[in-house]
Amino acid sequence: MLSRRTLLRLSGAAAVAGSLPRLAQEPVAPDYELEIAPLTLELSPRHRLKTLAYNGQVPGPLLRLKENQPVTIDVTNRTDRPEVVHWHGLFLPVAVDGSIEEGTPPIAPHATARLTFTPQPAGFRWYHTHTMAMADLTRAQYGGQHGFLMIEPRDHPGRYDQEFFLALHDWRGHLLASDDGAMNPTYDAATINGRMMGAGEPLRVRPGQQVLLHILNSSPTEVHWIALAGHDLTVIALDGNLLPAPRVVPMLRLAPAERVCALVKMDNPGVWILGEVRGHVQAAGMAVVVEYANAVSTPRWQQPADLLWNYQQFTGAPPGGEAAESPTVIPLVFEANFRGHGAMEAWTINGRSYPDARVAPLQRGRRYRLQLINRSRDDHPLHRHRHSFELRSLGASLTAHDAAPADLHGIIKDVVLVDAQTHMDLGFMMLFDYA
Repeated sequence: MLSRRTLLRLSGAAAVAGSLPRLAQEPVAPDYELEIAPLTLELSPRHRLKTLAYNGQVPGPLLRLKENQPVTIDVTNRTDRPEVVHWHGLFLPVAVDGSIEEGTPPIAPHATARLTFTPQPAGFRWYHTHTMAMADLTRAQYGGQHGFLMIEPRDHPGRYDQEFFLALHDWRGHLLASDDGAMNPTYDAATINGRMMGAGEPLRVRPGQQVLLHILNSSPTEVHWIALAGHDLTVIALDGNLLPAPRVVPMLRLAPAERVCALVKMDNPGVWILGEVRGHVQAAGMAVVVEYANAVSTPRWQQPADLLWNYQQFTGAPPGGEAAESPTVIPLVFEANFRGHGAMEAWTINGRSYPDARVAPLQRGRRYRLQLINRSRDDHPLHRHRHSFELRSLGASLTAHDAAPADLHGIIKDVVLVDAQTHMDLGFMMLFDYA
């Protein structure tokens, strides 16, 4: 027990210490640092291009974060334009989510922003720029500003011996007139992890291994079909969310921003090609060699007969009971407006383009059902910021009642291909306000 004399002495020392000037505190180091800067990227020895990238590499560095554990990331913008980083698939406040349209402050040229947030939910996510390209098909998502983000779960989604993160991307976009005169993006090169076929290191495996592939389509506009010659793929997660019914499939389809996690049993030794199923896209470079240990041969490709993929194959059993509250249905009608020969089409939701496309404010805690009605002639991916959604039905006819929708359960996503190229820059976007 402290004596009265000791207590008085300690109190006096505390008073003196309190009167002294405070010593400068050492700055707290961030957990991660990202630098946005120009880069001359070598797609292959014969293909180089100027782009922007994170930390001088494409894709940017893999960030492994722990679910519900706060993280601090410093982002430095070494360009002459405002920038912002979007943390795709995370449930974050607007201030750090990375969407300027919704209120995230941009990072000024040659400035550093410190972001602190608590990452959730667990799963395979990604980060990328959320600036606008408009008609410049070298900027924004057309460039190299994308990277992998893994929010580590409490339990791994499956037992595996090694994992690979793979990003599909299209490069050197330019506008090409379609038959009706509208301008659409087309590309000269395609890569996996920023390298064309033969220019990068192979994926090295051993017989008997269980390999987990995390595949991201970071293309700004293109849907991609991927297969691994000589092997099947067991899909265990879509957009980072575990599936109720994993399925063995011969190939994968990924719309822009979609992610697929698939297990592969390495039971067919040799040297194989993992790449785009469509010949002209694989010829543009979208492929990588998968090489078994001690195997020496020319990489082999086996062309699948058909393009096979649907969300329905991953659905689970219906829940035991319906929720007490019926969801509020919000119809969202997508249409394209032709703006004349030589111009890109303008997209609308419910007849209006961003920022005028709105619906009634949402109520926190209530259930909503988004009815996606695509009246255009193109497929379109749809992404919800800071939210995931459950697919419930697909396949309803827009013009007749003779096509019943397929019921779905348990497929949780943050991107869905409604019917391919999204043109967010031209108004194919809207805000949901909370009351």
